[in-house]
Amino acid sequence: MAEVVILPDREAAGMLAAGAIAELVARKPDAVLGVATGSTPLPVYRALTRLRLDLSRIRAFALDEYVGLPLEHPQSYHSVIEREVTAPLGLEPAQVAVPGDGPIEAASEDYERAIAAAGGVDLQLLGIGTDGHIGFNEPGSSLASRTRIKTLTEQTRRDNARFFAAVDDVPRHCITQGLGTIREARHLVLLAFGDEKADALAAAVEGPVTASLPGSVIQLHPRVTVLVDEAAGSRLVHADYYRYVYANKPDWQRL
Repeated sequence: MAEVVILPDREAAGMLAAGAIAELVARKPDAVLGVATGSTPLPVYRALTRLRLDLSRIRAFALDEYVGLPLEHPQSYHSVIEREVTAPLGLEPAQVAVPGDGPIEAASEDYERAIAAAGGVDLQLLGIGTDGHIGFNEPGSSLASRTRIKTLTEQTRRDNARFFAAVDDVPRHCITQGLGTIREARHLVLLAFGDEKADALAAAVEGPVTASLPGSVIQLHPRVTVLVDEAAGSRLVHADYYRYVYANKPDWQRL
């Protein structure tokens, strides 16, 4: 079972996740982080900036990227990662990889090789979509899938339209780490905030493992931390138990 921590707000969740990253980097200065885009992980990046860690030796790999959007577009994930991760954390651009560089026909295999060459991801940050997707692995994605090109659902395009002038501007295709790729990270940290994520979050944590809800794949991982605010955790059947477990967690036990 994942460790589920229900917190007062997203800022508290961001600080807790940043603390886990700080502890990882203290033990392993050349750690490999998996970074995500969207509004969900922003509290983590803000908290990391305040901690002023020495991140000069880390590597980072992003989960996904749009296909067909120029890399210099402000909403390409190359641009978003540069704006929200690379620059605020003082990383060198060469330390941060985003899928989709070079010929798109070879981009998936190239990205898998780059992650393997770095020694694999130590801690992967994840969000979850309202339809249960993680990365851009839409419902129906194979639980063993690798980095590949995918077609986005209309629901995901509507959800992401807030970052564009109109839904028609949201690309229809993406390149994303697969669920099998994500599962190879040593520690998964999934964050969810707001009532609109409550149903997907509850299904991912407490429902059956199914390709119809890709986020449920976290149940197959040996080390998962789920950080949610009260609204996102409002549909969890075992919420009281999660609160009890966290309140009585031994001091020596890490996230």
